[in-house]
Amino acid sequence: MDIVNDKYNIITLCGSIKFKTEFMKVQEQLTLDGNIVFMPNFFNTIKKDEMNIETKRMLDRMHKQKIDMSDEIYVINFGKYIGESTKAEIEYAKTKGKKISYLENIK
Repeated sequence: MDIVNDKYNIITLCGSIKFKTEFMKVQEQLTLDGNIVFMPNFFNTIKKDEMNIETKRMLDRMHKQKIDMSDEIYVINFGKYIGESTKAEIEYAKTKGKKISYLENIK
């Protein structure tokens, strides 16, 4: 029996959930590049503004836990858009010393 001792990089994707197509493309490519990828949960039937505040808070805490478990975050800033929630996630990742990568250059 082969025992594999590979240590895969863990990446959490951050960004607006309106960019679902971009999330899926990046997730697939990062996985094929040999990474473990965490993503936000996408809600096809429930819109974020229709959730109660406790559910929103729980999802935010879950996403921060994904960041805690990761080696880096990868920001889906399609069209260079970075919303308030994503800005907060970037700042959180910085406080945890995580590497931060972006889909599009931010300069």
